[in-house]
Amino acid sequence: MLCAVYKSNRKQETYLYVEGRDDFSRVPEALLKTFGTPVFLMIMPLKKERELARVDINKLRLELQTKGYYLQLAPPVDNLLKAHLLQNKAQ
Repeated sequence: MLCAVYKSNRKQETYLYVEGRDDFSRVPEALLKTFGTPVFLMIMPLKKERELARVDINKLRLELQTKGYYLQLAPPVDNLLKAHLLQNKAQ
């Protein structure tokens, strides 16, 4: 299975995976509006033994087969103030 990977021109570290290059037919219009203009990055084979940094390959394959796309959001930003307050409270 191959998929095309795009990055968002509006949201940092946000990626959209679709089944074929420039095939956004199954991606909801509202998602595309929020995502912005997709910037093509690469065509990628989804081999079973392949590991991806922040995406479970099996979940990605399942989402592509069932929905026709997969949206990878940016990781949550650490709240350093909250962590500091929790650490000080524990002491």
